[in-house]
Amino acid sequence: MSFADLTLDRWRSFDLPEALRFAREAAGSVGGRVSLVDTTEHLGGPLHRVRVERDGREFALIPGGTVRLGFDLDAWEPTPEQTADFEQSLAEEYGYGPDLTSHLAESLSPPRTVTLATVFMAVANEPLTEPPAAVPAALAERGLRMPGADEWEHACGAGARTLFRWGGTCPIGEPSYGAGTFAPRCEPNAFGLRIAYDSYTAEIGADPGAVHGGDGGESVCGGYGDLWAWLTLATANRNPAMAELVYGPEDGSPWEAFSVRPVLSLR
Repeated sequence: MSFADLTLDRWRSFDLPEALRFAREAAGSVGGRVSLVDTTEHLGGPLHRVRVERDGREFALIPGGTVRLGFDLDAWEPTPEQTADFEQSLAEEYGYGPDLTSHLAESLSPPRTVTLATVFMAVANEPLTEPPAAVPAALAERGLRMPGADEWEHACGAGARTLFRWGGTCPIGEPSYGAGTFAPRCEPNAFGLRIAYDSYTAEIGADPGAVHGGDGGESVCGGYGDLWAWLTLATANRNPAMAELVYGPEDGSPWEAFSVRPVLSLR
């Protein structure tokens, strides 16, 4: 089995010595070294988390395989607080469509099954230093690449099918940015990534039709409403309007406010 063929289910079956052995061998194959291995509780069972250091940057192991992505709106029921807050946004003439469900249908990726390779993904996103069109070449010089939209979504949710990586609700009235007091937003996710943690972030990837993990603060600064701002952190959020903005004409694109999360491919 190649390192890239590791599935999430098989990874979850490893005991700690097996996980550590795999992590060391995979890290060595890309010129890195294991800097941390720990175990967290996720989806009713233990999940090992691995960090690897390479060229001064930390990466987390993201096991792949055949996984379910997207958000099933038909199986979702918003809380009264979520509905009320979004109805206020609609009263202010914000939103896609006549209601919250219609808005989410435009914003979130649909349910689907995909097959992904196991990769190392940067623990933290890094600011863009050149326009989006130049990013792939700049990363390739470092032996890295941009994440695909499916890869990003899988890395964020880590197998969870909920609206957010931590569950189905968010604290209306609590900021979706900054230090905050809502611990699940501020803590690393199940794979150990600092991801979908602040609505002022906005990550691009290999898919020009998607922006992930925030909207650069547009919803907060625009006063769109608490839920709207929190929804920019939803695992399946693709934010098509923001993607159109960042990939617009280079002289008018605010690309300096965006970031990317490099991927280190395995073989």
